[in-house]
Amino acid sequence: MRYFIEFSYDGTHYHGWQIQPGQETVQEVMTERFRCIFGPDFSLTAAGRTDAGVHARQMVAHFDTEQPVVDLPAMARRLSWMLPADIAVHSLRPVRSDAHARFDALSRTYEYRFSLEKDPFTRRYTSFLVHCPDVDLMNQGARALLDYTDFTSFSKLHTDVKTNNCRIMQARWDVRGPLLVFTVQADRFLRNMVRAIVGTMLELGRHKIDIAGFRQIIESKDRCEAGTSVPAQGLFLMRVEYPEDVYLI
Repeated sequence: MRYFIEFSYDGTHYHGWQIQPGQETVQEVMTERFRCIFGPDFSLTAAGRTDAGVHARQMVAHFDTEQPVVDLPAMARRLSWMLPADIAVHSLRPVRSDAHARFDALSRTYEYRFSLEKDPFTRRYTSFLVHCPDVDLMNQGARALLDYTDFTSFSKLHTDVKTNNCRIMQARWDVRGPLLVFTVQADRFLRNMVRAIVGTMLELGRHKIDIAGFRQIIESKDRCEAGTSVPAQGLFLMRVEYPEDVYLI
């Protein structure tokens, strides 16, 4: 039987999602804890991988088990209590036997958060900006993203993906009280893509480049032309969406 597990985590103390030798990762912690229930062959396949220090409000992974889960809410609570305080399980849902947490996802939505006020209590979840950039100009840049599909300029170099094409469905900047938030939704993301886009848009908002220059960076398909990636702690995976027909109930 295959299940989707929905969970969230504070990525501050983890070297990202994916298991890596000699590093503590979210996948490693969850897999080790859950094997005492589901057996030594238990494994998790997530909707994607987040980098070191990146957070997830909603991550989804699938796993298989020979014993059907009778009480889904009770099992979700049990699994959640087995984990450290910075990882929480929210739900389990049975899915089709061929459902895949990564390949069946319709979209992922990320937020990047800046604090416009120095606040010691948000420093692990935002980046601090001394001056607010030109939000209107950055929103022009956000709309320009929708005109492109090849985002090589914002991809980490030497990755093993077959294509750098992504379909961005929405992108916008909002001021929410003391926060400046960038929201972007796409069918897929490249490694480091959101942080590189945000770093480049800061140059736009600080009038170091104009819209034509921003478009030229995208069209160059050259990571060296884009801006510096912003720090990891301000980035959140907010939502992963699936077609309803993957779920059995």
